[in-house]
Amino acid sequence: MGRCRLCGKSSQLISDGLGVCLDCIRGRPEEALEIAREAHAKSRASFGLPPEPPRDEDGVRCGLCGNDCRIGPGQVGYCGLVFNVNGRLVRVGGTPKAGILEWYYDGLPTNCVAWWFCPGCTGAGYPKYAYTRGAESGYSNLAVFYGSCSYDCLYCQNWQYRRLASQASLLLDEALSRASLLGHPSVVSAEELAEAAKRPDVSCICYFGGDPSTQMPHALKVSELAMEWAEERGRLMRICWESNGNMNPHLAVKAAEQSLISGGIVKFDLKAWDENLNIALCGISNKQTLENFRRIGERFWDRRPEVPVLTASTLLVPGYVDAEEVEHIAQFIAGISPDIPYTLLAFYPQYVMDDMPTTSRKLAYECYERAKKHLNRVRIGNVHLLS
Repeated sequence: MGRCRLCGKSSQLISDGLGVCLDCIRGRPEEALEIAREAHAKSRASFGLPPEPPRDEDGVRCGLCGNDCRIGPGQVGYCGLVFNVNGRLVRVGGTPKAGILEWYYDGLPTNCVAWWFCPGCTGAGYPKYAYTRGAESGYSNLAVFYGSCSYDCLYCQNWQYRRLASQASLLLDEALSRASLLGHPSVVSAEELAEAAKRPDVSCICYFGGDPSTQMPHALKVSELAMEWAEERGRLMRICWESNGNMNPHLAVKAAEQSLISGGIVKFDLKAWDENLNIALCGISNKQTLENFRRIGERFWDRRPEVPVLTASTLLVPGYVDAEEVEHIAQFIAGISPDIPYTLLAFYPQYVMDDMPTTSRKLAYECYERAKKHLNRVRIGNVHLLS
């Protein structure tokens, strides 16, 4: 039973980890966000990460993701990978020479948010984008787990990425004393990772984490090298992204172009519609995310009807992400195209908000009905988690 520190209300649908309820986030946002910021600062401090994106007036602009950090001397960017050393930025990860990540081969069909329409799991777009008419059994996805993020979701399902990001300060000393960080177990160059994709059974690469938004130059270079290799040999190499969408706009478009050409899919996790709720849950505004989603949709959606190039998902966090949020998101998506697929995902308690229940069946189907009013392709995922 959690309690809101602002209004005093108690409920199983209020997280003590966050410390504030949905009604106060919507009705008293200024006060509510102060409480939420305390929760984010505490969670990030345990991994040596700054509480908020730095905004030093005399700092150096990073510009790599939507947070657009201005990093002062001796400071580190929000992602934990970019440092201001004597007035210049030093990146220990996210460049073509060094990505902070883990990777593995994930056999197809895989548990992807887009599994119900992607080529690797259904054969959609065969033979141009898939090797088989159905699921590509026997083939693999190169799964790339980036160790940094541009958001700070208090319910993060993959919160372990912060352990990789927290190593960055140690890597900084190595970066300043060595020409290369290669050889460190968490550092992989774009060329090395592209080599891992050159296996006969690999038909796609998916970037997730953490999030690729903070290491886009690395991911884009991997894709470029892998796609060139595949094209020379008449092979498939689909490029997919699972992201919060908080990317530099120019890089977001480049990512979508790679997916469009290769038969891959851009998958945005739209956490919330209300900006204040997004800040409370994830520490960051969702303005850049929504702008990038609209930009990609308006530019690319109609260019490849046989396989959707863009999709969205939303995690139904009990007590916070309700049917009102979902309907607003669905209306936004429908404004681009009512045919864009939308997946509603069941929540499982994790990280700071581990005191919450799983998503109820009642909430899931209420959200489903609201979304279906505006969109033609809606699906509930992780049904086995519904309470």
